[in-house]
Amino acid sequence: MRKIIYGVVILIAIFFIYKYFDNKNDDKIVLQESSALIQEQINNVGKLIVTEGHFSEVFNYRNSKEIFGSFFTSEKKALIVVNADVFVSYDLSLIEYKIDESTKTLTILSIPEAEIKINPDLEYYDIQADYFNAFEAKDYNDIKETVKKSLVKKLENSEIKSNAKNRLISELSKFYILTNSLGWTLKYNETTISSQDKLGVFKL
Repeated sequence: MRKIIYGVVILIAIFFIYKYFDNKNDDKIVLQESSALIQEQINNVGKLIVTEGHFSEVFNYRNSKEIFGSFFTSEKKALIVVNADVFVSYDLSLIEYKIDESTKTLTILSIPEAEIKINPDLEYYDIQADYFNAFEAKDYNDIKETVKKSLVKKLENSEIKSNAKNRLISELSKFYILTNSLGWTLKYNETTISSQDKLGVFKL
């Protein structure tokens, strides 16, 4: 009888040991599957986000040149109408991140800066110049560079730039939704993102 009891106890012990390691194995499989799912989501998000816009501006160009000291001044001027296509993009394939399976944490280390492309189309009107101060290739290049710098400043405070940031935040929110649904933690460097409202912590 005692041998039977010992045998039953040993069988029960073996059963619980088996279940313990079997559950551990299941946890590991779930963890690996979660990690793979997060990796897949990052790859899917890793694409180019492009926001397009358009600017129309009018510029007055004026250049004065002194001839024979200050005795005579030669001036050239022009009216420039600018129509520019603007593109603001984020290449999300450049996101740097770290996956820690042991703590179930996805950490975003850095986000690529916005790439800005401006393609201005310049039309010149009312060009006035003379022999002593004629329009040259350098003038046209200087005008184009000045126009680009002016448009970049306008872009910083425009809806185009803010719309681009909103689209980026929308893409990054997918990381929070996924990690939260899997019981993982999303961090941006040392900051834990505990809700979608906290996504503004990303420095864009």
